[in-house]
Amino acid sequence: MISTALQVLRRLEDSLLVASLLLVIGVAVLQIFLRIFFDTGVVWADSFLRISVLWLAMIGGMHAARGDHHLNIDLGQRLLSDSNRRRVRSFIYLCTALICAVVAWYSLNLVQMEYEDGEMAFAAVPVWLAQSILPIGFAVIALRYLIAAFPASPTTNRAPK
Repeated sequence: MISTALQVLRRLEDSLLVASLLLVIGVAVLQIFLRIFFDTGVVWADSFLRISVLWLAMIGGMHAARGDHHLNIDLGQRLLSDSNRRRVRSFIYLCTALICAVVAWYSLNLVQMEYEDGEMAFAAVPVWLAQSILPIGFAVIALRYLIAAFPASPTTNRAPK
């Protein structure tokens, strides 16, 4: 049951990532085409693209955290024994989870402030809705690294897939 739910969430996340990328490329190409050939463009396209890149980056970050594919700086972990390497990696994952949780909390505060301001990002989309990916994305990344800090088996210490 849980594995089926996780599989559905993985597919949803992958689909959202691909759809976001295709949408950003499509709108950007349309905007370029309209500017070059018709000396015009979609009024809200530039704002939409900036916000879409934010969404794409956060969804990509969640995807990278799912498979522990974030950038790593390996300063001597190869020199450690397996048990010490697991401990160091668990500590790093806990620190990562803590930092992402703090960023999620403060980005949630930002979204709440933007909700109270009531400004529009583009078209009829409010700024708070455009920025809502920040607390969601950082919370998901924090949760994934918190889970990875306490591996199910002692032989692995990878982020959950």
